[in-house]
Amino acid sequence: MLPYPLLSASLLLMWLALNGFTLGHLILGSIVAVFASWGMASLRPVKPRMPKWYLLPKLVAIVLYDIVRSNIAVASILVAGRGRRFRSGFITVPLDLQNPTALAVLAVVVTSTPGTAWLEYNSLSRTVLIHVLDLVDEAEWQTLIKGRYEALLMEIFE
Repeated sequence: MLPYPLLSASLLLMWLALNGFTLGHLILGSIVAVFASWGMASLRPVKPRMPKWYLLPKLVAIVLYDIVRSNIAVASILVAGRGRRFRSGFITVPLDLQNPTALAVLAVVVTSTPGTAWLEYNSLSRTVLIHVLDLVDEAEWQTLIKGRYEALLMEIFE
């Protein structure tokens, strides 16, 4: 009946704390809590499979290195101010990656790297739209994302 009993109890308590304790709010809060618990159960993702989990430290090291490098590059752009011309832009990167967990990890990696942001994933064409702060060469960015991150994530998750 309640796949997430702690969630249901927390929601009911929050409902009563916000609205005051009456019999009507107790019944209404219970109904909301039960439906929210059922909703969460339907959203429950499948447990990720990582056959090559031992490659995760390598991915973390690569991402941390890229974050430090990107922080320095973004800081230099900000310090240079208007003296240095940079061109921001959008790129579309075709992906071979299909695992939902690996796609989520790739989205976190791209967005956590300063100067880049994951904007949209098109599941039909399997492409991702990324905004880059200092876009010099679109092909270089595509190669970087596919070769540096996607290949390693495919190896870890598939």
